[in-house]
Amino acid sequence: MLKVLTCLTGQHDFRLVLVAGLVCFAACFTAFRLFSRLRGARGLVRGAWLLLTGLVAGSGVWATHFIAMVAYDPGLKTGYSPAGTLLSLMIAVLFMAAGFAVASAERTRTNDCAGGLLLGLGIGAMHYTGMSAFVTQGYVLWEQATVAASVIIGVSFSAVALVIAGRARSLTKQLIGGTVLTLGVCGLHFTGMGAVTIQPDINVVVPEQLLSGAMLTLAVTAITGLIILGGLGAVTIESSTSRSALDRIRRLANAAYEGIVVVQDGRINDANAAFAELAGAPLGELVGKPLYNAMLTFDGKEAAREGVRREGLLQPVAGGRAIPVEVFSRLMDDGARTETSGLTVLAIRDLRERRSAEEKIRYLAEHDGLTGLPNRNSLQARLAAALERVEASGETLSLICIDLDHFKEANDLHGHLAGDALLVEAARRLQDSVTAPSFAARLGGDEFILVQIAAGDQPAAAAELAGRVLEQLSTPAVYEGQDLAMGASLGVSLFPDDGRTAEALLANADMALYRAKESGRGVYRFFKREMDETIRERRTLARELRQAITDEELVVFYQPLARAADGEVCGFEALVRWKHPVRGMVPPLEFIPVAEENGLITQLGEWVLRRACADAASWDRPLRIAVNLSPLQLNQPNLPTLVHEVLIATGLSPSRLELEITESALFKDYQRALDNLRRLKALGVRIAMDDFGTGFSSLSTLQSFPFDKIKIDKSFVENIHRHDRATVIVRAVLGLGRSLEIPVVAEGVETQEQIDFLRGESCAELQGYAIGRPGPIDSLSAWTLARAAAAAQLETEARGAA
Repeated sequence: MLKVLTCLTGQHDFRLVLVAGLVCFAACFTAFRLFSRLRGARGLVRGAWLLLTGLVAGSGVWATHFIAMVAYDPGLKTGYSPAGTLLSLMIAVLFMAAGFAVASAERTRTNDCAGGLLLGLGIGAMHYTGMSAFVTQGYVLWEQATVAASVIIGVSFSAVALVIAGRARSLTKQLIGGTVLTLGVCGLHFTGMGAVTIQPDINVVVPEQLLSGAMLTLAVTAITGLIILGGLGAVTIESSTSRSALDRIRRLANAAYEGIVVVQDGRINDANAAFAELAGAPLGELVGKPLYNAMLTFDGKEAAREGVRREGLLQPVAGGRAIPVEVFSRLMDDGARTETSGLTVLAIRDLRERRSAEEKIRYLAEHDGLTGLPNRNSLQARLAAALERVEASGETLSLICIDLDHFKEANDLHGHLAGDALLVEAARRLQDSVTAPSFAARLGGDEFILVQIAAGDQPAAAAELAGRVLEQLSTPAVYEGQDLAMGASLGVSLFPDDGRTAEALLANADMALYRAKESGRGVYRFFKREMDETIRERRTLARELRQAITDEELVVFYQPLARAADGEVCGFEALVRWKHPVRGMVPPLEFIPVAEENGLITQLGEWVLRRACADAASWDRPLRIAVNLSPLQLNQPNLPTLVHEVLIATGLSPSRLELEITESALFKDYQRALDNLRRLKALGVRIAMDDFGTGFSSLSTLQSFPFDKIKIDKSFVENIHRHDRATVIVRAVLGLGRSLEIPVVAEGVETQEQIDFLRGESCAELQGYAIGRPGPIDSLSAWTLARAAAAAQLETEARGAA
């Protein structure tokens, strides 16, 4: 050691030694900078980085040796053999490249030590090869122990540098690795120089050097510096490019809606802002945390699989409810960098909104959107489950079919929003009437179902529930400050007496409901076998009537009205008939009630109105046509608009159209009915009160609206001179008409005695079989063309007389 120090202090130029040390550190530091890129590269890229690393490190170590040799002054003339000098440079570059290649192959202590061994051996081989090119006036003698110590120093420091630097990803690691390797290079060189003893010999010829030592030092330093700067520049450019690319990727990743997380060895390596927000922690806290099982769990035991979408749960760092997520993974392996090996990129999508939407869709698929009750599809499944339950438990079950009595009126008179409010209120009351496992459901429209499961006597329990429901639904509902009438009819079927399947129970409860409607509504009825055929027949009739309206199987018959004074026909009343292709002519008393029950009366009434107006417009004589309005038609908001449109379409004068209404029709919605009548009156249409004397309050009705005509119901007319009270009533109505100056029409006139009586009491018009029976339009020519025929006959007679 003393000899080494003596050699260093006594035989070296400290200025050049310092230059050699700086060059060595710059080269070693740059080599570790390059080594950090080399460890993460593959293929051609790895080869390029390896070549640059070996060149920078080898040239730097060689330059250190050369400059230090220039700094060495043994007191004798010295020189250098070119071949040996260049050979030492090649050895340095090759061994440095080999050492770094081995260390970068895989990060293990073994590889680091093996790489350090090659680096140390390369430094020693370069040094002693370079010393073999050293020429001086004498003989160079070596101390073998010191030579071995120098090689051990070089190998040891090289291995330590590689172990400490590790991946050399940080600047600190690179500085430490470069410093330790510099110490190893310098330690080997100066220890090796301490092993040298020169025995002078004036006979040894030293070749003349082309350049001085100072010039050689400057040249070697400059060239080596350029190589080192080239390496640093490559690293800087690559780092800047990588950072720029990384910044762009991070900006894109942070702009993504999905969470993106990079995982390596099961731990979080990087993530975007969306994932940090999902995880409930900043990125700094997430990096390094284990992802699988600790934060992200799947249904199966294995983690996310390449290219497979899987669903799992993400547990936020701060705790709380786990978030359902969908995970899609990709291996991030570009084939050029070993550091990407094992890196997996996970795209994590928050499924809370989708799950919420799915739940909503599932709810809507199973529940009515308006009332929230189970819908028809859900009813089938729940009823089937209820039947299985009662089969197994021995409980009893009843099914109640409910139809709201006043829904169509509320819907037509007050609008759809009022109808919806009525349905919602009905659903609420039905839900309140049962407790689980019993339940309520909505079939559609204004039809509801109650399924009751009880432990006791089901007929009694069903009757009690039905009575309670009728009471609850009888109270009016309030909508926008006004009361909407409510009511219901109920049909009840029992399990297993009335059916053992859901379909049978529903069908039979519907049959019982039909019978409840026939009974006057507002009641409940149990299913009875004997009513099955009758109800089926009426339903068949309703279905055929709907088709008949579409196919125009209906015809309009016309019954004449005549002036009582002279018997001349002054108009007709339109009466609908159904010419069934199989049943023949179906009487109105059979199909009109069916039309009212099934909501077909409005469609039927509109068809009759259009047909009658069109036929009347084709008559030669301007006779009036009377058309009956159903209560539902009268209360429709668009009735005046419809009548106006029909008059324009057919070309019929409004004064020729006479609309007949019954007193009972007014009291469905009194104010709306009067408003419609006034609007019709403003069109010029005549309004007649039909079946006078059979309504609720005839006199108040006459006071409220100026009718153009009063029609005495035929039940009074046909009893003239048969019952004194009927005769008195007819006489009183005729007197009332004269007092109010309202013409009175007598319906049901069938005898000459009735004609004489009515004529004597100044009745305005007569209608009945005594005047004429109803007939199709082609049988009316005797009345509609009578005046034209008479005029033609008079003209013919006048010509004959001339």
